[in-house]
Amino acid sequence: MDTLEVKDTICAISTPPGVGGIAVARISGHQAIEVAQRIWQGRSLAELPTHRASLGTVLDDQGAPLDQAVATVFRSPGSFTGEDVVELSVHGSRYVQQALIASLISAGARLAEAGEFTRRAFSSGRMDLAQAEAVADIIASESKAAHRIAMTQMRGRFSERLRSLRDRLVDLSCLLELELDFSEEDVEFADRAQLLSLATEIKTEVDRLAASFRSGQAIKNGIPVAIIGPTNAGKSSLLNALLGDDRAIVSDIHGTTRDVVEDTIYISDYQFRLMDTAGLRSTTDAIESIGIDRSRRAAERARIIIYVVDSTNPQPIDLPPTDAHILIALNKSDLVAQAPSPAPESNPSVVGQAPSPAIPISAKTGSGLDALKSALAALASEAESGQESVLVTNERHYQALTAASESITRAIAGMSSGLSGELIAQDTRLTIAHLSSILGDIPSSEILSTVFSRFCIGK
Repeated sequence: MDTLEVKDTICAISTPPGVGGIAVARISGHQAIEVAQRIWQGRSLAELPTHRASLGTVLDDQGAPLDQAVATVFRSPGSFTGEDVVELSVHGSRYVQQALIASLISAGARLAEAGEFTRRAFSSGRMDLAQAEAVADIIASESKAAHRIAMTQMRGRFSERLRSLRDRLVDLSCLLELELDFSEEDVEFADRAQLLSLATEIKTEVDRLAASFRSGQAIKNGIPVAIIGPTNAGKSSLLNALLGDDRAIVSDIHGTTRDVVEDTIYISDYQFRLMDTAGLRSTTDAIESIGIDRSRRAAERARIIIYVVDSTNPQPIDLPPTDAHILIALNKSDLVAQAPSPAPESNPSVVGQAPSPAIPISAKTGSGLDALKSALAALASEAESGQESVLVTNERHYQALTAASESITRAIAGMSSGLSGELIAQDTRLTIAHLSSILGDIPSSEILSTVFSRFCIGK
């Protein structure tokens, strides 16, 4: 769609493709009720009150009965799109779905584009762009935590925070613009120290939101957890035990794992992406060396590291500096009366990041795995709750916040150094534009096309 003013009546199947108990066709537009009525036998849809359902029959494009159906009418402006909407629930046969859409197109509708229903909701003011993007995130959410974050955004919590920041920036910009208008009279409308303090507060909040992106992305896509440790410590056995499946090859031969093996697990409200890695040791084997290098790179991108120690033969911890949380798992605890702790003096900076004492486990018997899972869930919960209930999960939002931080930083530097008010005002206006682009208050056809192309046809 090249414009936001679209008059066509659109239709699409809004339920997942394939066979199911029911399928729902959605029709939206100023002629939605009229189009649906042309293929409907039953109570007149024009007489049906909004948000009411009626049982009847839908007809194919030849006028023959196609299926028994339930029609639900949602009248403008109280519908999802803000337009008149009719939803037809039919049996979930592929043939019935295809024939129903063909019949609706024959009656005057056209097939909706990807995300067009949600785009119309945005265009009619039913939601801003950040909320519209949250709809796609809700559909794609694979954990309770990811769903919770998307729901928070769709309900407008993130948008409210951005609008508050933008409104304060508008006030700041207005004062600067007034000073420019009366520059020849040497009038000062606000104390520069107050303006500087306000700009600094705004930058702090923008930076906090941008900094939440890494945690938000991890929760949305699955928190990356690297299982690291020396060879034969039981890393692959631990992965298999956590997954309840023989996902990784287990062997007493050193260097069996040559590449990173990944899989996902759900613990409490969170999805974790577990990465089993090659054992850390000195080796002359070229292939194993590549695997060890990949292990270290996995540790670098992980948010949590489970460092596995062989309780029967503990070795010094060997990890580069990292900002990931460290969980130390003392494996094979079933083989020793009391598992000794690894030598912390070998790398105190790493051990210092462990949130709790080492956890004795046995990948073989399953002992201690519940404690390890609880520790993983606790770290994930801490990351989520530590962000004041607003987490940035969208790459586009992160880039806009980063750009806003850069422009407000220049404005602050200008205020501090006595730079021309015109240049300061320009950077302030630019910051407002970056924040407004997240909400969609400054429409861009390129941004809108990119955002809504992520949606399915029926949404």
